[in-house]
Amino acid sequence: MITVGCAGFPVPATRYFREFMFVEVQETHVSLPGPGTIRRWRREAPNGFRFALLGPREIGQEGFRDGKVIETALKSIEAVAEELEAQTAVFVGPPELSPNRANKGVLREFLVGVRKRFERVVFEPPAGWDPEDTDTLTQDVGGLAARDPLLTGLSKLPTAYYRLHGPAGHKSRYEDPAIERLAEIARDAKHTDATYVFTNVDMFADAKRFKKALKL
Repeated sequence: MITVGCAGFPVPATRYFREFMFVEVQETHVSLPGPGTIRRWRREAPNGFRFALLGPREIGQEGFRDGKVIETALKSIEAVAEELEAQTAVFVGPPELSPNRANKGVLREFLVGVRKRFERVVFEPPAGWDPEDTDTLTQDVGGLAARDPLLTGLSKLPTAYYRLHGPAGHKSRYEDPAIERLAEIARDAKHTDATYVFTNVDMFADAKRFKKALKL
């Protein structure tokens, strides 16, 4: 199964819901969406639509170390998850998080704890982390590691989560050859379940072209 979506709503939600069945809510990274907004999303979303939540940035800023800050942050998104029936939480490692043994041990403990709160937990490592090692670390605790398949290739695991940040960063768009290449990669993948999330400035148009290339 291939799922395609965007990081946040790049267009009004009602229009987005006509094109996609998945979104990664970005508002939870900085400040929580208001209760009225959350109820409206749930009301307007079609049957079967799935929400994922981007974890609060202070979690990464705390180095994923257990404490009051992280506990408060997790409780805040748990409330949103309950309203949206969201089962996936995505946590992004800050650039300064190096892949040393101590950080990996702390991250492992964090992921173990979060797996008790969310059915699916995704960790996206910063630059410098080996994607295969990160796959192994997250798989050991029942989680997933996000990666960009155009940069680091496919995950070898049956379930995969891919985040596409643009060929030259957030403000860049994917040209047609890159979309075709991504579709070819997706078709050749052996996953039972793969999620592709576009996070760049032209995410809505790029995700639509990707879906079209895959004939989804």
